[in-house]
Amino acid sequence: MRAPAAEPLTLLAILRLMLGAMFVWVFFENLGKGLYTPEGYASLIRYYIEKGSAPLAWKAVMGFMAGHAAIVAPLQATAELGFGVLLVLGLASRAVALAAFGFLTSLWVSEWGTAWIWELLVPMVVAACPSLVSPRCASRS
Repeated sequence: MRAPAAEPLTLLAILRLMLGAMFVWVFFENLGKGLYTPEGYASLIRYYIEKGSAPLAWKAVMGFMAGHAAIVAPLQATAELGFGVLLVLGLASRAVALAAFGFLTSLWVSEWGTAWIWELLVPMVVAACPSLVSPRCASRS
């Protein structure tokens, strides 16, 4: 006897919840490491610039961000926690998932040469999925 197949939107909701939980977890992990302080944030970004293999244009963007760490670090903290909470609650999921995809993509490029290349690809794909669902399909559930 075959097990009943899960509904695609149920599977998508599970992925959304897991992605949201990951963002909340990473927020508290980074908070504990001091990465949302101007010094901690700038130090991490400088590491990516010095040790990474991101394109030079992107390294210039990262340099700008590190130079404005007092503003950018709390913005990143807010974005990461916001993505997590909104995804877990299912609020504005399509827009939040799309924004999370963009954020994860920028982080992925920033980490080139410093981390395992596949590390962020799975969360990026998971973030892309809710943003690709047709609103007509989503309204059926």
